[in-house]
Amino acid sequence: MRKQEPEEANRNVNMETATSDQSLITILDDIKSSKLPAVINYGASWCGVCSQTFPAFQELSSSFKRIKFVYADIDECPETTLRIRYTPTFQFYRDGEKVDEMFGAGEERLHDRLWLLS
Repeated sequence: MRKQEPEEANRNVNMETATSDQSLITILDDIKSSKLPAVINYGASWCGVCSQTFPAFQELSSSFKRIKFVYADIDECPETTLRIRYTPTFQFYRDGEKVDEMFGAGEERLHDRLWLLS
């Protein structure tokens, strides 16, 4: 079976990646000025739990098309993620305001929170 290239794998994914502090600031500004719901997954490349939950996060982004999905690596966005103390951390936004936060893994818990947000 042929391995998918990153572009192919992300073609059907409803997700944006923050690659720097500035890009995360821009994304947060967009979320705060939008009426659309959003979820941010704060993780790290060295975090085993993050690596295990990321594929589920990607898959859920395809299922919940009306929610904006964002991934931010805390090492790539060190200034804007100073308050993140646990990875993964998921923050949920509605009408530009943070309405919920979830720490740790749990695909079913994440799905349930996304369902409530949608």
